Amino acid sequence: MLDKKILGMKDEIIEGVQSSVRIKSVEEEAKNGMPFGEGVHNALLHCLELSESLGFKTVNVDNMIGYAEYGSGDEMIAVLGHLDVVPEGEGWTYPPYAAEIHNGKIYGRGTTDDKGPLIGALYALKAIKDLNIPLKRRVRVFFGLNEETGSQCVKHYVEKGEEMPACGFTPDAEYPIINGEKGIVTCKYKRKLNQEGNIILKSIRGGIAANVVPDYAEASITMLKNGIKDIKKLAENLEGIVIEENEECLLIKSYGISAHGSTPENGKNAISHLLLFLGKLNFTGDTKELIDFLNKYIGLDLNGENLGINLEDDISGKFIFNLGVVLGNSDEISIDINMRYPVTKTYEDFIEIFKNKMELGKFNEIFLRHKKSLYVSPETEFIKKLQKVYEEKVGDTADLISIGGGTYAKAMKNVVAFGPIFKGEPMVEHKPDEYIGIDSLIKNVQIMAAAIKELAN
Repeated sequence: MLDKKILGMKDEIIEGVQSSVRIKSVEEEAKNGMPFGEGVHNALLHCLELSESLGFKTVNVDNMIGYAEYGSGDEMIAVLGHLDVVPEGEGWTYPPYAAEIHNGKIYGRGTTDDKGPLIGALYALKAIKDLNIPLKRRVRVFFGLNEETGSQCVKHYVEKGEEMPACGFTPDAEYPIINGEKGIVTCKYKRKLNQEGNIILKSIRGGIAANVVPDYAEASITMLKNGIKDIKKLAENLEGIVIEENEECLLIKSYGISAHGSTPENGKNAISHLLLFLGKLNFTGDTKELIDFLNKYIGLDLNGENLGINLEDDISGKFIFNLGVVLGNSDEISIDINMRYPVTKTYEDFIEIFKNKMELGKFNEIFLRHKKSLYVSPETEFIKKLQKVYEEKVGDTADLISIGGGTYAKAMKNVVAFGPIFKGEPMVEHKPDEYIGIDSLIKNVQIMAAAIKELAN
């Protein structure tokens, strides 16, 4: 009954997702009661208006987070999603905010992460409402605004003393059920440069966010003319390194492959490869020291082993390290780093090792943000309910998995990640040409409707 109802809403669901994706909601500077910028704020207002048009009660919590609510009962279950997206970056085949449909897929930033599933959850709840399916608990679909850069939105909701869910899920990862999430540290470090010698680093830039493997980086250098030929020769047989010469400088471009920072093995880090190339050049003094340090202690290492961090467990695997952003000029350079530690380990197991290494490299900490790891027992009642729903709807064993990614499950108790990516589907979030398949979207809505019904009774 629910599945058939949702199939009949297919066009409406697609239009709902498209209308949300068309709002560019990358976080910007706060202004005029818009704590995460105008684009994110507009995305929230849009979803609250959509929710009201679907017949739901809505609440805007200080422009930090909002929700749509349906039903009655003393307890509440939660579906948490987010409207903020990472910057679009370059390399798109289709416009990142047009929500165009090609070959059965909706393309655009946020289609998978996380507007598609979130709007889908709203329509899953509408299907339940339209069919008058009885629920013993209220249901809230949350519209978060700051998941990509800290989850301050959910933290505000929790710290304000708002109602906590009896249980819930966030459709912001993959199936079957994620009951373990690695702890995450995101940080920025800066170092001053006092350059000297015949070759000078004028500027360097690369990456769009700490939690994204950078697919492009570049450095401009000045040097004596008679050395340019040698540098071009060094790059001849290196895949992804391109040298361009102009009157003012030599521009070294590095091309990589983008991926989510939780799975850097699926990408190619353009910054790391750029630094390795720069390490072949005849820099001296501070610049040589800086480049040699980054190549020695980071390089192409994805697991922190070069730093002396050797953390691993059987549940969630190895420590994960991603150098996501570099930005600098002739006087200073900054780097943004994203680290993820196993669920059975602690922040204290590695942070002093890391900080000591950064101090050795003469880097100063600008900011550091830490999210603790998450682990929910397989014996928890709502985990078993989600397993039942998945096995019935997908026809596959509902294995419990742990991931390197971080979701809202860390910010609100009794919540785990559940969907939207099915086994075998590519991980397209944070990449150019992010998309959600329409068939996959509708299947997700059907699964979420079943999950809501199960958890709310």
